[in-house]
Amino acid sequence: MNVLFLCTGNSCRSLISEAVFNHLAPAGWRAISAGSQPTGKLNDKALALLASKGISTEGYHSKSWDRLPVTPDIVVTVCASAAGETCPAYLGPVLRTHWGVEDPSHVVGTEEEIDAAFETAYAILRARIEAFLALPLDELKNDKPRLKAELDRIGTLLPATV
Repeated sequence: MNVLFLCTGNSCRSLISEAVFNHLAPAGWRAISAGSQPTGKLNDKALALLASKGISTEGYHSKSWDRLPVTPDIVVTVCASAAGETCPAYLGPVLRTHWGVEDPSHVVGTEEEIDAAFETAYAILRARIEAFLALPLDELKNDKPRLKAELDRIGTLLPATV
């Protein structure tokens, strides 16, 4: 099963999602990330955060959704609309869900406030990915309506620390 984490720039939230998912996923499940308008560069703070958590980003790069190496089975958009951000709509016969998370790379403030924003985004995405992977995936992969309902529900979850 291939999961696409999609955002606009593919430099921060979708990268974090891809890396965390691949770090935790069972055999046969793989995440990729992409953007509708990729920046062409991964966010340095996101890379540092993932490294501090022991999560590899080797081989990852900012890429466009029109150059994917595989066709996704599930598309998870991770952009947020609170700041007027437009979330790209992936076209194609795939299961779609939305897990909006504020972009920590847009936070302005002290170094501590910016670091806290990255930790918050990471905590939210990790909690949602853990909930996703805790689902009875073998059972749900053949029940798309139930899987969609579960993924939509997961998109509302917040970790206890946020």
